[in-house]
Amino acid sequence: MILPIYAYGQPVLKKVGEPIDKDYPNLDELIKNMWETMYNAEGVGLAAPQIGLPIRLFLVDTVQSMEEGKEDEGIKRVFINAQKVQETGKHWDYEEGCLSIPNIRGDVSRPEVLRIRYMDENFEEHEETFDGINARVIQHEYDHIEGVLFTQLLKPIKKKLIKRKLDKISRGKADATYRLKFRT
Repeated sequence: MILPIYAYGQPVLKKVGEPIDKDYPNLDELIKNMWETMYNAEGVGLAAPQIGLPIRLFLVDTVQSMEEGKEDEGIKRVFINAQKVQETGKHWDYEEGCLSIPNIRGDVSRPEVLRIRYMDENFEEHEETFDGINARVIQHEYDHIEGVLFTQLLKPIKKKLIKRKLDKISRGKADATYRLKFRT
C-alpha cells in the first residue's frame, strides 16, 4: 500500500525515533509498504518518520541510481535501530533533496565514509562500512531517525534563500507527483 509522505512542518519529522523490537506490530507489512511508497515517489531512501512513525527504521536502495553496469556497487537494505559507529574521510558536497521537502535541493557536506551498526528486517545485527553515495544516502536517512532534515545542514545563505519555500510547504502548499500529508 502506498502511504502518504509527511511534508515539512509535520512535528514527527523533528522527533528522535524510538528503537523497535521484532514484535513491532505488522513490521513485515510496514516495510513492504515503505518500499512501495519510496518507489512510487521515485526516492532512493525512506525513513519511518516520513510516513508518520517516530521509530528507528529506514530503508535505502541506491542500486536503481547506479550507472548501467555498476548496479552491483549499490545497496538495497532495511536498517532497524541503526547507530552510527564512526564517520571518517574527507567531507564532500553533494546536492541532496528529500521526499518530505519537494522541489527543494541543496548542497550538503558529509564525510565520505560511514561505519554503522544496525539490524536487518530479520533482526540480525550487522556492522558495516559504506562510502560514497551509499554512505551519503544512509547518512541522510539516518538523520531522519534523529529528527534532522537536510535543510538544517545547508549553508546559512542557502537557508535564507529557501525559507519562503519551506514556509509554503509547512502551510500545505507544495506540488509533488506523490501524496503528501501536511500539518493540520
